[in-house]
Amino acid sequence: MKTLIVYYSLGGNTEYAARRLADRLGADTLRIEPVKGYPTAGFRKFFWGGKSAVMAEKPPLRPYDAHLPGYGRVVFGFPVWAGNMAPPIRSFIAENDLSGKRIAAFACQGGSGAEKAFAKLRACLGAGRLEAELIIIDPKDRPDAENDRRMEAFCAALKA
Repeated sequence: MKTLIVYYSLGGNTEYAARRLADRLGADTLRIEPVKGYPTAGFRKFFWGGKSAVMAEKPPLRPYDAHLPGYGRVVFGFPVWAGNMAPPIRSFIAENDLSGKRIAAFACQGGSGAEKAFAKLRACLGAGRLEAELIIIDPKDRPDAENDRRMEAFCAALKA
């Protein structure tokens, strides 16, 4: 089954994880970007990103090429913002027909909130559950053996 990893990354942690997972799964990747980027530092980063996530905004995305009929599985990757998925993921879901696809997700966080973000992702998808879920702690900024173990288990679950 062909797998596409669709991800949004602001600080590089989600992109790092997406590439590592893609290598292990033999998956393709698609980085999505909002037309208007989010601040990358300081108070503005947390204020605008958190506000956008809490308000369930769907920012317009830069053009992308995702030939979804060619994929049986879509894996979403995102940073956790205020207990939510990053808003570009919500935009991608609204713009695309994902019916009949197996859906999995991974979330990168520095603190907590990924469980709530997965619940909101499932609600956005209209799905009772995801094929697999992975929570990792800033894998690029704070690499450790536990993140590696979790990524291996996530890939094994998708390959089973």
